[in-house]
Amino acid sequence: MNVRTLLDTPVPEPGPAYNYAFLDEGTKREIRRAVLKAVAIPGHQVPFGSREMPLGRGWGTGGLQLSLSLLGEGECFKAIDQGADDSVNAVNMRRLVAAMTDAEPVTDTRAATLVQSRHRIPEERLRPDQTLVLQVPAPEPLSWIEPRYAQTQRMHAERDYSPMWLYLYESIARHGEIAVGANYPVIVDGHYLMSPTPIPRWDVPKLDRAPFLTLLGAGREKRIYAVPPHTSVVPLEFEDYRFQVERFAQPCARCGATDAYLDEVLDPRSGETVCFTCSDTAHCELRRTEAQR
Repeated sequence: MNVRTLLDTPVPEPGPAYNYAFLDEGTKREIRRAVLKAVAIPGHQVPFGSREMPLGRGWGTGGLQLSLSLLGEGECFKAIDQGADDSVNAVNMRRLVAAMTDAEPVTDTRAATLVQSRHRIPEERLRPDQTLVLQVPAPEPLSWIEPRYAQTQRMHAERDYSPMWLYLYESIARHGEIAVGANYPVIVDGHYLMSPTPIPRWDVPKLDRAPFLTLLGAGREKRIYAVPPHTSVVPLEFEDYRFQVERFAQPCARCGATDAYLDEVLDPRSGETVCFTCSDTAHCELRRTEAQR
């Protein structure tokens, strides 16, 4: 082909700048296959080829890849960061998903078909037709006591979790209680020890026999695991030292809730606690709206 032929060749019409949902179709099929395996083996970490995303690793790339692989036409997408809808991470997640898919970004938990969250499970009870995607910074719960990956895989296969029990016992010996705040270890379906991500202890009971599907994605560690609907999720505990959720001495200063997880609001000048408010901003706003009617 000579120069004249090249000049006379018509320029093709430009196509879409990105594939639907940003990821290529092969990647989405791979992630969906990993999800099916994770659902079939609750709590088991399934490896997948985590792709580069237009946000830094550690900012929810694993959860975002799950969401983009599952969202379709007519879906409603909600993103929260530690319960807040208006954080920088949550807002940018919604903007990216809205630009790359047909999904409608929402802040109302009841309207969402897929909820992606970092460090919280919504206070609003999710329905069977909704899916929860949790962002995972560190999927391996045994990494606290065993840094070698091959060894942790053997321990999971043999259900040898005695070092974790010893870790909790040492916590009681030092502090007088199980001093594990977020990321409390749980047993899924009577077998696998699982990290529920750094959600507070308050949210752990919400996973037990929940009617909705929970998917957990770790982009940096390239792992996907799941808690299918109506699956047993039991936190580790001793007969004389039971699992306990957080307690709050004050109700929410905005909506008056006493049955929600609360955050401390500090005075930026003195650094002293001013009040407690609901961590789940959408749930708090809903309570306030209903109270005004």
